[in-house]
Amino acid sequence: MPIKLYKPTSPGRRHQSEVSFSKISKIRPEKKLTVKLKRKMGRNNQGKVTSRHRGGGTKRQYRLIDFKRDKEGIEAKVAAIEYDPNRSAHIALLNYKDGEKRYIIAPKGLSVGDEIISGENAPLKVGNALPLKNIPEGSFIYNIELKKGGEGQLVRSAGASAQLLSKEKKFAQIKLPSGEIRLVPLGCKATLGQVSNIDHENIQIGKAGRSRWLGRRPHVRGVAMNPIDHPHGGGEGRSGPGRHPVTPWGKPTKGMRTRKKRKSSDKLIVQRRKK
Repeated sequence: MPIKLYKPTSPGRRHQSEVSFSKISKIRPEKKLTVKLKRKMGRNNQGKVTSRHRGGGTKRQYRLIDFKRDKEGIEAKVAAIEYDPNRSAHIALLNYKDGEKRYIIAPKGLSVGDEIISGENAPLKVGNALPLKNIPEGSFIYNIELKKGGEGQLVRSAGASAQLLSKEKKFAQIKLPSGEIRLVPLGCKATLGQVSNIDHENIQIGKAGRSRWLGRRPHVRGVAMNPIDHPHGGGEGRSGPGRHPVTPWGKPTKGMRTRKKRKSSDKLIVQRRKK
C-alpha cells in the first residue's frame, strides 16, 4: 500500500505519514470475532510494572485471529481486508462454505473475492496453509508453527517472510527475517506468501501525541536527569553516563544477556542471526 504524506500545515504535520487505507474494504470489525481487551499499562499479573513508559492510548477491541489454520479441506472466500490496531499487519475476514467466519493474517496480494484453503492437498497459492513437507524448497512463507498441531508463532509482523531452504529427514531448514536459520519439523504448517502492509516500516509518527494514541508514554534519558534520579545523571554541562549503561536501579543493560538457561529449542538453530 502507498504511503500517505501530509502538507506541512503545522510542525507536527510536516514529517507525518501513514499507510493509505485504499485497500481496506471494511472499517468495523466482525462483532462475533472480537473480545474486550483489558488495559495492562505495562504491568504483569501482580500489578508490577515490567515494561516502562506504557499507558493510556486509544481503546481497542481484540480481533480473534486463526493462527492454527486447522479448518482443513473447506474453501473460504475473502470477504474483507481490515485494519487491526493490535498488530502491524492487516487481517482478512474469511467466509467458509459451511457458514463459519474467521480472521487470518492477510498476505500481500490477497484481495476481496479470492478463495483460499488449508490442508495437505491445498494448491500452491498465496494465502493457502500447508505442512512444510508439501511446500517446495525456495518458497516464501509466514505464520510458521514450531510444534505440529500448535499455532503459527514465527513471521507474523507486517512485510515479513521466511524462506524454506531445504528439507532433510524430519526437519526443514528455514531462513527467518532476522537472518537466523533454524530447523522446524516437516509436519508443521506454514502459509504461503509474505505478510501484508509492507510499507509499515516507512511510517513517520510525526508528533508526540500520535505516540500517546498508541499507548507509548514519554521516555526521558538517564543522562538528562539528576544523580538522585538515575545513575547516569549529573555532571557539569552535557556529559555522558561515565560508566557502562545501567537501568535506573543499577542493573547492566544494552548488551547484557538476560536470557535464562533453560531447555529450549536453541538446539534447532543452525545459524544464529549474529554471526
